[in-house]
Amino acid sequence: MPRRHPGTPRLLRQLNDRAALELLLSKGPLTRAELGEYTGLSKVTSGQLLARLENRGLVTVSGERPGGRGPNAALYAVVPSSAYVAGLEVLPESVTAGVADITGEIIAEVTVDPGEGGEPVKTVHNAVRRVCDYANISLSRLRALVIGTRGVVDPRTGDVRFSFDLPSWHAGVLADLRATFGSSVMIENDVNLAALAEHAYGVARGVDDFVLLWAGVGQGLGVMLGSRLHRGFTGGAGEIGWLPVPGEPLPIDVNEPQSGSFQRLVGTGAVTGLATYHGLGSARPRPAQTSAADIVFGAVSTGQEDFLDELARRLAIGVAAVTVVLDPGLVVLSGDVGRAGGRALAGRIEKAVAEICPSRPRVTVTEVKGNPVLRGAVTAALEQAREEVFSNTIDA
Repeated sequence: MPRRHPGTPRLLRQLNDRAALELLLSKGPLTRAELGEYTGLSKVTSGQLLARLENRGLVTVSGERPGGRGPNAALYAVVPSSAYVAGLEVLPESVTAGVADITGEIIAEVTVDPGEGGEPVKTVHNAVRRVCDYANISLSRLRALVIGTRGVVDPRTGDVRFSFDLPSWHAGVLADLRATFGSSVMIENDVNLAALAEHAYGVARGVDDFVLLWAGVGQGLGVMLGSRLHRGFTGGAGEIGWLPVPGEPLPIDVNEPQSGSFQRLVGTGAVTGLATYHGLGSARPRPAQTSAADIVFGAVSTGQEDFLDELARRLAIGVAAVTVVLDPGLVVLSGDVGRAGGRALAGRIEKAVAEICPSRPRVTVTEVKGNPVLRGAVTAALEQAREEVFSNTIDA
């Protein structure tokens, strides 16, 4: 590869090409003149740039912009099929895979039984092959693959360091996956990916510092500081289920996530017990399979104020603990329970935090549509693919 010196015409062309492609993705189809206005390039330079990207198959004419006098101006857009990526969410009971084109549009999504594949590499290969078949593309066309899992991912090695309910996902799995799919494979904590999705598509879009509180079967926290994920030294940042809470017993076995103090306070068992205490469903017994999210959604729908106030007070303990350390300004409520509680629960948490904490963050509910972990995995994969594709627009 030839050396590139700062300020050389080749490097400047690459920087301009990259900026143009990012603008075409974020601003939609643009004319040559509009692209020049955004980038500060002359019409001649903009035209040369677009011709170069057309020749590489990255940009195409997608329509016309009606004007005043003279012919309509051609609209240019990024070619969606110039690159594809895949994202996965791996759970003990299911694996969901999605394929997106370079614009970020998810064009196919499938859910498979992890038991069909067995160990991690076969499970992932089965899911990716199926979603690629559904999207009508070959697996070899994928530029990046990001996998979201529960558990702690070591930021130094990229491997799963610990996962309670996915024991087969352990150190060494990433190397096996890369041997099959290539070096672009990445494993990431599921709540971190949900935070990425919130930053790209949700209520935290454009917000540099925020935290995402995942309230569900397990409790998690995604931390975004300076528009970058904060994973911690060992990848354990955000494991808020272990937060010590006054009045709740400390864990005896740190290998048992359900024994964490905050998990005991707000987890599935706590929500069920709280519902029983407040008499929710006492007149009509709940089915045995009723989830914590179902209980919370029912409480919101029927206006069970006391239940919601107490649940919010408990969740506010975790939010306040994070707030006095990070002072994020924005807290996004997500996860099955968080989504079920919606604005009714988020508003109560915000009020409860203000009563026990000198900082007063805004607490709101997620605005990411669909599966936030899958959406975040695709987002992370797109970052990799665009870096590769958009940084190599000029022939050697």
